[in-house]
Amino acid sequence: MLLHSQPDLTVVMDNVNKAHNLSAIIRSCEGVGIREIHGVSHRKTIYACQDAAAGASKWIDLQLYHDIETVYRKLSAEGVQILAATNKPGSVDFRSIDYTLPTALVVGAEWDGISEEAIGGANHLIQIPMHGMVESLNVSVATAVILFEAERQRELKGMYRKPQLGAERFEQMLFEMAYPRLSRELREQERPYPELDEEGAIVGEKG
Repeated sequence: MLLHSQPDLTVVMDNVNKAHNLSAIIRSCEGVGIREIHGVSHRKTIYACQDAAAGASKWIDLQLYHDIETVYRKLSAEGVQILAATNKPGSVDFRSIDYTLPTALVVGAEWDGISEEAIGGANHLIQIPMHGMVESLNVSVATAVILFEAERQRELKGMYRKPQLGAERFEQMLFEMAYPRLSRELREQERPYPELDEEGAIVGEKG
């Protein structure tokens, strides 16, 4: 799983608060190798996704914010292209974008759609072409469709066949996934993680 991680691919949920949508988005993110996502919300209901994601949420770090501007500043400083999913004028077919670049996909709330602030700060506006009577897909479905286009492009470029995580970050995440309770205790004590051997055992520990 860590070997297939895509640290420069992420999703920003702009006031998506329904638990079933949150959990579905998290499952799609985990499925394409995303390890960190961002949620902008004024409500605490965003935490409801933790119980509904069928275990996928334990492998993904969910960062919460009260405003979209803070997220955008962080992503822009990291050199990430910000794509806002919307059917507003000026949006382009989502398949025309190069997802092999560092990318953040921004998706909007169930009723109001993506906020004007999120649209205004994005580098590109993208949409999924629709040919029926409905104007758009459910937010979790739309997120999955776009993410798996990103997965397709990245797979063709070989980005799943070589590690994208740096060595230090890889070892950190490996220890946290192998020893969740111990890693939490060590973080609370501000102590470094011990080294692991090739079989995942703590170096120097017997048995």
